[in-house]
Amino acid sequence: MGRTMVTWLVERPVGDMRPGDHAWLAFASADEREQVVGTFVYDALKTDEKVVYVTDAGPGELPDTLTRRIDPAPFAEAGQLRLIPHEQACLKRGHFAPDLMLRTLEQEIAVAFDEGYRAVRITADMSWALREPKGSELLLGCEGWFEAAVSPSTMAMAICQIDPHRCTPDQLTALRNSHEVLVKANPAFDDGILRITRTFEPPGLRLEGELDGARHAVFAETLSSVTAVNRQIHLDLTKLRFIDLGALNLLAGHAMRMPAGSVLILDNLPPDVANIIEMVGWDRFPGLSHGHRNGNGASS
Repeated sequence: MGRTMVTWLVERPVGDMRPGDHAWLAFASADEREQVVGTFVYDALKTDEKVVYVTDAGPGELPDTLTRRIDPAPFAEAGQLRLIPHEQACLKRGHFAPDLMLRTLEQEIAVAFDEGYRAVRITADMSWALREPKGSELLLGCEGWFEAAVSPSTMAMAICQIDPHRCTPDQLTALRNSHEVLVKANPAFDDGILRITRTFEPPGLRLEGELDGARHAVFAETLSSVTAVNRQIHLDLTKLRFIDLGALNLLAGHAMRMPAGSVLILDNLPPDVANIIEMVGWDRFPGLSHGHRNGNGASS
């Protein structure tokens, strides 16, 4: 079967995935993979959905974001969590066999349907296949078959994981374009007025909407959670329509309390906000820095 090339891509939080979605995750870090895949698996196990995970790992070695919330072992014993080693799922005589992968997936979807599950979630980290001779070509073919198996389905959804550092830029683009959905972590906060989303490359937060006094506390809490594990934090403000002086003061105070050598970088900063920061002098505070600017005068 020839591979299917998708000409458009939809970006979707993992919590919004639905049957028929064949999603792509080029994870920038182990943390991003855990946030996305761990949530994908957890959301299935806490409901009446089955998980098929192609991995050589055991239940206790699955993403930390999953194992911190539940013990996967009972689900594996009961069959709701199906862990299939690579050798069984997609290897023939030790080499990657895309046709075997297709048959495995089709069989697992059929079995889940017969078992009465309302949906089946499939995921696999395929980075290892790139080590094979002509690995990227084989993987592209596999993705085409994956698309054919999942997209028409009314009960299956899938996330194909890959480490982008193992691909050339051209390979990465081709593989990404063989999917219909780009999956990302769920927002850390979203009340319809302000949305805060984790970013992983660079590490930080993306703010969208309006940041006012009613949302200072949740913003401060989320900001503290990411600065606790990263020395350089980027705040992407491209889609932030409003920020009050109290929130700017919160940013300045947070930057001053960060450990020596740490920095809070304001990316895509709207010009009017940049002017206020410079007028008050917050831009001279240690630990607070402007990001790059795009052609419209905002940071990029």
